Amino acid sequence: MYAIKNVNGHIQVYNEYGIFLFSADTEREAREEIEAYAQYSA
Repeated sequence: MYAIKNVNGHIQVYNEYGIFLFSADTEREAREEIEAYAQYSA
């Protein structure tokens, strides 16, 4: 599970423990990165 937060117009992604993973310019980009991150870590 991942949390996507919009912070001052910038997207930040956190894991289920609240640890920052990465940032993105858009929510769509963040979701694509989450998918890639999940495939890489599997």
